[in-house]
Amino acid sequence: MSETAVPGELPDRLIEVFDLVGPLYRRAHRKVEQDAPVEGLSVGVRAVLNMLREHGPMTVPQMGRAQALSRQFVQRMSNDAAALGLVEFVANPAHKRSSLVRMTEAGRAAITALIDRERAMLAPVGEHVTGAEVDACVRVLSSLLRLLDDVEVD
Repeated sequence: MSETAVPGELPDRLIEVFDLVGPLYRRAHRKVEQDAPVEGLSVGVRAVLNMLREHGPMTVPQMGRAQALSRQFVQRMSNDAAALGLVEFVANPAHKRSSLVRMTEAGRAAITALIDRERAMLAPVGEHVTGAEVDACVRVLSSLLRLLDDVEVD
């Protein structure tokens, strides 16, 4: 949006953002799935591994809330990751009935390889987009996400 845009136009511009985010997400999803044979990762398993990479061991409900995904879906993806030896379930000292999901070394190697490939794929964007523009994009998307914090996902 330009600095001189009429304030009433902002909601319409934000709708444009939502209209772009859907196809972007679906194309990124397909790209991960196309590359999945390299590490054997589905998009869901990738999401679990990335959460654990960023935050350390977490419970399934914690990951579900953080990613706005159902607990059941995160449990299935965690089980899939465990079957591949990428995560393990360990005792949770804070909650006896909700295990922690912890990444294994194989999981760390798999997510690192995938993220390295994603970085290489995204590097050319730097020729057309500045860091300040990315910062603004993250700020806008974060605001939109907070606006929808009350939406139930489970």
